[in-house]
Amino acid sequence: MKTIDLSSTPVRELNQALHVQAGAVTEREWLVTHPDGKHNLAVGLNEAVSVDIQGHSGYYCAGMNQKATITIHGNAGVGVAENMMSGLVHVKGSASQSAGATAHGGLLIIDGDAGARCGISLKGADIVVGGSVGHMSCFMGQAGRLVVCGDAGDALGDSLYETRIYVKGSVKSLGSDCIEKAMRAEHLEELTELLNRAGFDEDPASFKRYGSARQLYSFKVDNAAAY
Repeated sequence: MKTIDLSSTPVRELNQALHVQAGAVTEREWLVTHPDGKHNLAVGLNEAVSVDIQGHSGYYCAGMNQKATITIHGNAGVGVAENMMSGLVHVKGSASQSAGATAHGGLLIIDGDAGARCGISLKGADIVVGGSVGHMSCFMGQAGRLVVCGDAGDALGDSLYETRIYVKGSVKSLGSDCIEKAMRAEHLEELTELLNRAGFDEDPASFKRYGSARQLYSFKVDNAAAY
């Protein structure tokens, strides 16, 4: 295992060392010590390596991730796993706002809470949150799934497209065009698989499903004069 101590090594050198391996991986396991809330840790990785960050991370940790497994043993700042394409990002603590923003693929696990706009403009990734999420989560979510084992704040799923949302706790309010939908057998199966992948022991039957009413983005000929 390769160890990088950020109390003496600049973040730029950490990321450069990780990127040098593209196409010719020599170290599969990396340990990052003393992150102390530094920003842009382990960004843009595109190899199947494992990175353990021993502490809190700042803004945009694990952004643009591809293939790598990145574990943050603490809290994460704004935009963790932003624009992730594939791989796994696991936050052992809580995350600030915009966790998983615009993420296209992969799995983001947050053991604690997530702040406002979790999964904003989600484009295909899966996000599983052990705690609660803040307001405007999944705003303009286009594809993928968000699972919330706690509560959700105001305007959940505002202007939603086809992202599927599962919430166990209460929802303060639903955003425009977001409605509660029936939990059918295929949704229980899907939710069970997501919870198992994330390592959460929750009863899928205790969740409610939310999705798009499909009114905002559907052309209606009766309203043609208004377009």
